[in-house]
Amino acid sequence: MQKGNITDISEFLLLGLSEQSEQQPILFGLFLAMYLITVLGNPLIILAIISNSHLHSPMYFFLANLSFVDTCFTCTTVPKMLMNIWTQHQNISYAGCLTQMDFFMTFALLDDFLLAAMAYDRYIAICLPLHYTMVMSPLHCVLLVTVSWLCSHFIALSLTLFMAQFSCRSHVIPHFFCDLLPLLKLSCSDTTIFQVMMFINASLAGFIPFTCILFSYIHIIFTIFKVPSADLKHKIFSTCGSHLSVVILFYGTLILVYLQPSSSYSADTRIIASVMYTVVTPMLNPFIYSLRNKDIKRALRKLFSRGMVPSW
Repeated sequence: MQKGNITDISEFLLLGLSEQSEQQPILFGLFLAMYLITVLGNPLIILAIISNSHLHSPMYFFLANLSFVDTCFTCTTVPKMLMNIWTQHQNISYAGCLTQMDFFMTFALLDDFLLAAMAYDRYIAICLPLHYTMVMSPLHCVLLVTVSWLCSHFIALSLTLFMAQFSCRSHVIPHFFCDLLPLLKLSCSDTTIFQVMMFINASLAGFIPFTCILFSYIHIIFTIFKVPSADLKHKIFSTCGSHLSVVILFYGTLILVYLQPSSSYSADTRIIASVMYTVVTPMLNPFIYSLRNKDIKRALRKLFSRGMVPSW
């Protein structure tokens, strides 16, 4: 996509979710509603955590960061999609497309890293409780989040800069945002080195966090089985239930998008799965964590009772 080689391509055409005009108002209303829920719900979780001193712990520190990242994640793709539906102009500039892809990858990777950090936090709390205060100190938590941000930005920027060197055979993107794989399919350059680079980055940024999550929950499950009290088992599992639900939803849709065999590739399936993890999952996270977490529900009630949040 080397800009100097494609003077005839200064912008891309995003085909969106549907080309049928009668479906556009429905799609606009649906995605606007989901977007508003996301940008209101996630900041509410952050505000509840900040305002309640009982929630100033590593688990909720990571949750606040996850809520912030989810808000940014949705803002990377949905506003542009809504504007395209409203104006019926599907164009996105060359620079805007690469910028959107860069931010999209950054926040997707951050979600990945933060979910791994939250799983590690639960592992230490449940399996090694005597070491929890030392291992999950405020300094270590800030360091984990800082490293996650730096790694995500570095990986996303390196892939974006590499992608910018390719030339395109078409300016039509069969998607509702500038994702890596649809853009890669438009390239008429040799992408072998880039695909090797993608594999290495996927191993580092995907496999390692996912392995950390698996490792944590395998040990947590074994620990739960060793607990004699049924009530204590339920209490331990309830502290992980929300996080586990988000992990399954996030990784399940990612697998459908990025690990789907080429023989069974379906653009419709990819788009539906992309909607799930770019729009639906960030929208559901506040509900998952607030409905299954008594501390969050208590903190939110205090927010509304103090009048810090409009109670309409």
